Amino acid sequence: MHDRHLTGTLAPVANALLKAAKAAGAEAADAIAIEGRSVSIDVRKGGLEHAERSEGLDIGLRVFIGQRQACISSSDTRPETLEAMAARAVAMAREAPEDPYAGLAETAQLALLRSAEGLELFDPAPEPDPAMLQEDARRAEAAALAVAGVAQVQSASAAYGTQAIWLAASNGFQGGYGRSSRHISAVAISGEGTGMERDWCGEGRIFQADLPSPEEVGALAGTRAVERFGPRRPKTGAYPVLYDERVASSLIGHLLGAINGAAIARGSSWLRDAMGQQVLPAGISLTENPLRVRRAGSRPFDAEGLQSRIKDLVADGVLQSWVLDLATARKLGLESTANAARGTSAPPSPSTSNLLLTQGPKSRAQLLADMGTGLLVTSLIGSTINPTTGDYSRGASGFWVENGEIVYPVNECTIAGNLREMLARIIPANDGRDHLSTVVPSLLIEGMTLAGE
Repeated sequence: MHDRHLTGTLAPVANALLKAAKAAGAEAADAIAIEGRSVSIDVRKGGLEHAERSEGLDIGLRVFIGQRQACISSSDTRPETLEAMAARAVAMAREAPEDPYAGLAETAQLALLRSAEGLELFDPAPEPDPAMLQEDARRAEAAALAVAGVAQVQSASAAYGTQAIWLAASNGFQGGYGRSSRHISAVAISGEGTGMERDWCGEGRIFQADLPSPEEVGALAGTRAVERFGPRRPKTGAYPVLYDERVASSLIGHLLGAINGAAIARGSSWLRDAMGQQVLPAGISLTENPLRVRRAGSRPFDAEGLQSRIKDLVADGVLQSWVLDLATARKLGLESTANAARGTSAPPSPSTSNLLLTQGPKSRAQLLADMGTGLLVTSLIGSTINPTTGDYSRGASGFWVENGEIVYPVNECTIAGNLREMLARIIPANDGRDHLSTVVPSLLIEGMTLAGE
């Protein structure tokens, strides 16, 4: 089964919705159909604990009457339901306030590439049966339990899923594609009672053949849980903080939030006046590439039918572009950057796909040696981030480092700073994992404020 079989049933539904919208009086419309199937298996103490299978088809319709728009969604595809949906959407649009920025793409803007051919987003290998998933989860659990110091395994899971989408619009756009995914994860615990520490490992790939073994996943979850045993609170003061590769992408996530067209159009971003300015150190670029082969974030076109393209959001440290869909672009007097994303029940909004941050020449171990004394952060909890000023404060745990060496685990501390200043002085390692949708290495930031004991 490949992705064309997945989308084959969706195109007729989307087009029936468009036809119903036109019949109900819509001047323009777009319809999206999304079908998903997934199986996930959880194992505990070697036996099956939980099995879940879900299948669903969701449809969404957006209609326009002049500059008024309305969205409606359903999971029922019977012809009479589609007609009722269309009639209700048109009635809602007639009552909606005018939005001068709403509207479909011009025909000339539409993508020529309308399938995911060549992107390898769907694994043609046979779908794994539940027994195979259960065996993967069991092996991951056994590997975690085999690590000396692991008291118990909270959960071990394996899952498989497929998703297909079809987008059709009255401006002539028709396109769709399918994707598949395969996951293994484990959560291990060291210690007991109030001294319990947990950590995890999870791996996901599009192609099952690319997935690491269950033993690797389980052993890493176990090792991480044991390393965290017996944490202390770190010192309070100003210290360098090294964000481990596992959490470093959250910093880039804050940057993306600040250059999102929706935040810029509202004027509520700490980077609202930063276009053309230095936001990362010289030599560091942040590239979006929606066309990477075998990557979970890839997409041939965006949710408004515009061609996906590779672009530098930040080049050589300088901010180049906002992240825009059609509406935010029109509001700002700019062109869409083909970054629209949407579900079935709301209009599109700007969102990014695959991201790559320039990596540095040094390994994580070399950056630890360079930092001397400070904090290595491996997990973050809770956050207060002021979207307008970029003031940043997060709960963290990880490891205290002295003389460039990890000396003991730490938890219950807070790290604080200002994102504009923090991002301007990141020092990247070379350990970004290429298979991820967001490839960001470990990042060292000097002079963060640490609140411990």
